[in-house]
Amino acid sequence: MSQTSSAGSFAELGLPPAMLANLTQLGYLTMTPIQAAGLPPALAGHDLIAQAKTGSGKTAAFGLALLARLNAKRFAVQAMVLCPTRELADQVTQEIRRLGRFEDNIKVLSLVGGSTLRN
Repeated sequence: MSQTSSAGSFAELGLPPAMLANLTQLGYLTMTPIQAAGLPPALAGHDLIAQAKTGSGKTAAFGLALLARLNAKRFAVQAMVLCPTRELADQVTQEIRRLGRFEDNIKVLSLVGGSTLRN
């Protein structure tokens, strides 16, 4: 998934070099508008409410801030993302796992409720 726009560079955010290298490898070259607006306050530890269309980069916007605030040396649950559907939970899990692969000790787990639909 390549993310491009004229909203700015991820390097401007002071992210760790390994995270920036991973973003480049994933094709995240510049921030989308939602990322440019949301990442700076989220990285500063502020609460954020944002809305944008599907495919605009929202998961990366909150996922990068979440990952930047983790302490990979601490083996405990440090973050939780709630999603309204199983499908969205799977998508968010996969994307945060991709975004977090720069750090060896980050584990992303999806826990979903309900019953499995069977034909």
